[in-house]
This record gives sequence, structure tokens and C-alpha cells, in this order.
Amino acid sequence: MDTEILARIQFAFTIAFHYIYPPLSIGIGLVMVFFEGMYLKTRHKHYEVLTRFWLKLFAITFGIGVATGIIMEFEFGTNWSVYSRYVGDIFGSALAAEGLFAFGLESAFLGVLLFGWNRVSPKVHFISTIGVFLGSMFSAVWIVVANSWQQTPAGYHIVGEGFDARAEVTDFWAMVFNPSSVDRIIHVWQGAFLAGVFLVLSVHAYYLVKGRYVEISKKAFKVALAIATIVSLTQLISGHSSAEGVTVNQPAKLAAMEGHYEKSAPADLYLFGWVNDETQQVTGVKLPGGLSFMVHQDFDEPITGLNAFPEDERPGQVNAVFQFYHIMISIGMFLIGLTLYASFLWWRGTLFDKKWLLKIFVFSVLLPQIANQVGWFAAEMGRQPWIVYGHLKTSEGFSQEVSSNQILFSLILFLVVYSILFLLFIYSMNKKIKHGPYSEAENPDEFLKHV
Repeated sequence: MDTEILARIQFAFTIAFHYIYPPLSIGIGLVMVFFEGMYLKTRHKHYEVLTRFWLKLFAITFGIGVATGIIMEFEFGTNWSVYSRYVGDIFGSALAAEGLFAFGLESAFLGVLLFGWNRVSPKVHFISTIGVFLGSMFSAVWIVVANSWQQTPAGYHIVGEGFDARAEVTDFWAMVFNPSSVDRIIHVWQGAFLAGVFLVLSVHAYYLVKGRYVEISKKAFKVALAIATIVSLTQLISGHSSAEGVTVNQPAKLAAMEGHYEKSAPADLYLFGWVNDETQQVTGVKLPGGLSFMVHQDFDEPITGLNAFPEDERPGQVNAVFQFYHIMISIGMFLIGLTLYASFLWWRGTLFDKKWLLKIFVFSVLLPQIANQVGWFAAEMGRQPWIVYGHLKTSEGFSQEVSSNQILFSLILFLVVYSILFLLFIYSMNKKIKHGPYSEAENPDEFLKHV
């Protein structure tokens, strides 16, 4: 197999595997803030138990996330040395800011969060919970800023030529607030919130279906459902805003997302379909002129199509970009419908009578994770062949000295190690979930009599 393709597969695998965990950490952290805040407000022991329980699951997720993220930094240097030199000044600034603002905040409060329950006051512990949650959010900010700069570069100039060329920061804040960063940060945050919140919904729906920890699970489910409903609805707004930005800054990506080939013509909006790149045709269910309306509020307004760009400057896997994008949209719309329906039943007082709905929530934990992954695939594959949009192609950023055998060997090794880590994660989470929210010393039945 081609060396560059192997390097891309390796990086895609490692970053996709890593991205299972940070969104869970951010989402669980958000729910923990609400649980502990409810405990401080009501002094109801259920919320303390829930905070302690989800803190254990947060710690497992956080630890695996840190371990799986380290390897990507080495991949930049080994497989993508030209790219690393080109973006080194940009990434160095962003990652330095991450270390200062995100890791500093997390490290300051993580020890208190994990080990301070009986050593500090409840208010101090609550501040620590907020600190760790904000630290995880700030960490996401700087990673997304660095990635967004690749999509829409700003605040820089190019120094040197050829393989020695590199981007140098001229305006730090212009680099941070590049044209796509704010929309993408908000969208990534919301995806992370949903990943963690739906894990909470899944676990407590499981308890309710099994008839275990019923009262405490009802409280947890209601809090998580309220968050999920609000976030799923607002994510629709941020997604639309991101798409408008793509229209202006990366028109080839937008055309690939909807399989639009004509140079300048009204574009349809597909609910689902299949793209044939050879015939430049899409077979599926569509709203004629729908994309034109979404972008310009006019069904007849032309949209720039893929044929307006040279073949070597447009995404090569148009059908893959189309499918990933539409899977993300479909899951997002399903989660909106699911949470709104469940909220309606909650308002009517019949939510927990619907066992079939609770079973759907048990398995719904997979959906935000899938949406997060395919959303990133669509974004990254959609900007191909550019690794820095409009400036550096992916084929130019690759390390020429690395052989395909070396990459294949390390890829197999990563597959083995990451599989072990994933099994360890599933085993540890399953053990904690099966044990339930109460400690060894607590009898739930006796505990509930005194609440």
C-alpha cells in the first residue's frame, strides 16, 4: 500500500480512537457540575451519591484519554515532518496556550476533585469540579483552534520557500479567532456534552429497565434529559452556522457534502443518497434547491460546484464525505426528536412508564459518539487534498524518509495496544456501572429510608 495512504490511515485511527474519550470527559464533567450544584442547593444525598459515582467513571475516561492522546504528538514528528515544520509556530502557540490555560487549570483542581471529598468543604469541592470541567473545555478550545487554522488560516505570513517554508504567527488573536474557529469550538463542545450526557442517560435508563436504584436514577435521568434536550436543539443552530462558514471559506467541501458538481447552479439538499463520482450523479431523496435556500434563502440562487475547481484541488472521496456528513445530520435530528419526545412524556408524567423508550436510551449512548466521529471525518476528508487549506497539500506534508513497512508495523502495534486499552476501559466502566452508585458500605434500601 502507498506510504502516504498508510500514514493517513494510521493517524486517522489513532485520533479517532483518542476522540472517544475527551468528549465523554467533557460531557460527564458538565453533568457532575449539575449534580453537585443540586446537592449544594438541596442537600439531598441522592445528588451527592450521583456526583461520587460519576466521578469514578470520569476518572477512568480521563485517564484513558490522556494515555491515548500522547502518541499523536510523536506521529507529527515521524510521519509528517514537513507539515510539522510548516505549522510548528502556529501549533506551538496554540499548544502552549493549552498547557497554560487548560492543563494548568485541570492540574490545579484534579487532585481536590478526586481525593478531596472528606478533606475540603463542599463548596471548595464544587469549585474544583467546575475547575476541572472548565479545564477540559479550554483544552478542547486550543486543539480546535489549531485544527481550524488548518481549515481557514489567518494571522500569519509564510517564511522561506519549498520544503523550508513555514507559517509564522503575525497576529496571535487573529490566528485564534480565524474564520472557522468559533463555530467549530461551539459545535465540538456541544457534541462532547451530548456524548457524556447520553452515557448518563444510558446508564440510568439501564437501571430503570432493570428496576435497580429507581429513585436515584429518575433524578439523574431528568437532569441529564434536560441538558440533552437543550444541547441537541442548540447544536442545530451551531451546525447551520458552521455550514454557512464552510460556504464562504471552503466551497469545495460544501459541494462535496451535498454531491454538487455543476460549476454554478442551484443546489439540492439531500436527506440521503449515493454519489457516483464518475457520472457526477447523486441518487437519493432530495429537496430541489434546498441547499441554495439554506445558504441564500433563495431556491434558485447558484452554489459553486466541484467542477469549478481543478481536479487536484477538490476532495477525492466525494461519496465518503457525503455519507459521513449525512450520517451526522441524521443522528443529530434523531437525538432532537428523541429528547423532545421524552421531555414531553416527562411533562405529562408518563416518562418512566415507557420501558421501550428507556431501552432506546440504553443504546443511544452510541449515537453521539458516531456523530462526533463521522463529523470529523467529513470535515477532514472534505478539505482534502489540502492539509493546510489553499497552502500545503497533504502529499507535500508527508515525511519522505519513512517507509511503508515502518508505518504498517507501528499501525499493527497501535491496533493491539489500543484494543487492550479499549477492553480495559469497557471492563472498568462495566464493573463500576454494574456495582451501582452506592459504596460497599452502603445498603441502598436502608439508605433510602433516611433520605
